[in-house]
Amino acid sequence: MTAVKSRRRRRISEASHLNVLVVDIGGTHVKVLATGQAQVREFSSGPTLTPKRMVSGVKKLTAEWKYDVVSIGYPGPVLRDRPVAEPHNLAAGWIGFHFGEAFGCPLKLINDAAMQALGSYQGGKLLFLGLGTGLGSAMVVDGIVEPMELGHLPYKKATYEDYVGLRGLEEWGKKKWRRHVADVVARLITALQPDDVVLGGGNVKKLKELPRGCRAGDNANAFLGGFRLWEQAGDRTLPPPRPVLREDRRRKE
Repeated sequence: MTAVKSRRRRRISEASHLNVLVVDIGGTHVKVLATGQAQVREFSSGPTLTPKRMVSGVKKLTAEWKYDVVSIGYPGPVLRDRPVAEPHNLAAGWIGFHFGEAFGCPLKLINDAAMQALGSYQGGKLLFLGLGTGLGSAMVVDGIVEPMELGHLPYKKATYEDYVGLRGLEEWGKKKWRRHVADVVARLITALQPDDVVLGGGNVKKLKELPRGCRAGDNANAFLGGFRLWEQAGDRTLPPPRPVLREDRRRKE
């Protein structure tokens, strides 16, 4: 890694005055990054991952890192830093689990799409849509993140998520799926009137072109969002967005 790239990647983790550990929980991997670190680390998740195993895996992977607080991006709805539904692609046991006690420090838990939205924010009114297994969604208005569950709204014979999530991609094929994505994005833009629209998630790269008025997100921005959560806690103004590059990954199974 060149010195320039190292400095740029380190900027991801300099958005807070605290030493923050950010944990991004996904259906296939759990990824972590902390203040002062330039390299994202990860381990496998999947249908056997319980919250206890997640905490154990994170602690093992970050044993030499120093952090004061933790931010967690959770793949499901969250209320007051607690999951209110079990994740679809992981094991059960997340509802009622005491994450702060498990990590032994102050902790913020937020929907994963909302965390990436906060990291993608550049000002005004942002709509974030995550094209992945389902349809993640969030808005950021004047620096304040508002998690949403737009994917469950009715659309045609099912829901938005059924048509533009992974299920829709597999059922309809890439060509029809792209048309559904364009239609859903246009409907949500008309309804919500955002100043900026970011399409993130692993399937955004399957689009031939982005819908009008949209820009592509980067999953690495989830980490910047995790750092920014603690700026909001301290009533600090969100800084201008810093460059966020694709992370280097050290895989540990």
